[in-house]
Amino acid sequence: MIDKLKLTEFTVFKELEIDFSSRINVVTGENATGKTHLLKAAYALCSAGAALKSKPTIEHSDLMGALAERLVNVFRPIDDKLGKLRQRGPAGTSRLSATFVNKEISASFHTNSRTIREMRSKGYESFAQEPVFIPTKEVLSFMEGFVSLYNKYRLAFDQTYYDLCSLLDLPVARLDQLDEKSEWAMVEIEKTIGGKFVFHGGGRVTFAVETNEFSANDAAEGFRKAGILYRLLEVGAVRPGVSGPLFWDEPEANLNPKLMKLLVEILLELSRKGQQIILATHNYVLLKWFDLLMDKGKDDHVRFHTLFFDEQSGEVKSQSTDDYLQISPNAIDDVYAELIDEDVDRAMGGLGK
Repeated sequence: MIDKLKLTEFTVFKELEIDFSSRINVVTGENATGKTHLLKAAYALCSAGAALKSKPTIEHSDLMGALAERLVNVFRPIDDKLGKLRQRGPAGTSRLSATFVNKEISASFHTNSRTIREMRSKGYESFAQEPVFIPTKEVLSFMEGFVSLYNKYRLAFDQTYYDLCSLLDLPVARLDQLDEKSEWAMVEIEKTIGGKFVFHGGGRVTFAVETNEFSANDAAEGFRKAGILYRLLEVGAVRPGVSGPLFWDEPEANLNPKLMKLLVEILLELSRKGQQIILATHNYVLLKWFDLLMDKGKDDHVRFHTLFFDEQSGEVKSQSTDDYLQISPNAIDDVYAELIDEDVDRAMGGLGK
């Protein structure tokens, strides 16, 4: 679980500090305000140590190297140069830090750096919860052979796609390892999409409907995105109370409203069992379902984080609130209200103008 993220002179951010809810976090904002960058930075900090978990002893230099490699692979800056992640102003130092439960990590690099310049950690080497990142594009349609090709040719995808494909190809978890809410979510997804995605190993995926089996490409893209969540639950990569944060960039892409409601219901149920969720969205329907379906009687907690470009300072800033009505600015709500006004105006024939 990640409690706090702080970025200084990092990509689009001059200074950003986010306090995350332990339950659900919804990041909104217009294009180019850094929503995906925020998710990727938090994911990199949560996952950098995973590559070292097999080492009997972990040195400080090991952590520095692992974090630098993780940031480069997740962001894919020009020339694989870490310093290119500093995009603002003259040469200088960029910093990023995160606070976990009883653990901390902070690191800095210079404009010309290829590696981490300085790093401090407190218990970070023992951070065992592995996060999951679901990128915007679905992956079931191109999984076959993807992992081996990525390793051999360094394909033009950032590492979030490689990480996700690797998890989806894991063997199914034992039934006694599945949480009851995970089993419920899997049943609801299968019922809603009218079938089940079958993983044959090596990335080959088919879509089974009763006794018939089809290529995964024959299934609607929205169904494929739902199938990704199903599989992550099935293999135990998302396991409430055990796994690390679930990061999801624009889960609403190609989902119809019915699936969006089910998705929010599933995410709320998983969060009630201890799963931290951090997602970014542009969609009013998804955003509003969180507001309507969360139940404070069940200790639901949804924190809304808004990124926006401040004209006066020329910087990207953030606002966080636990109250949907207090989201400010709320570009999604504003555009939806404008759409309704235009629709009413057309229906009324311009009366009142």
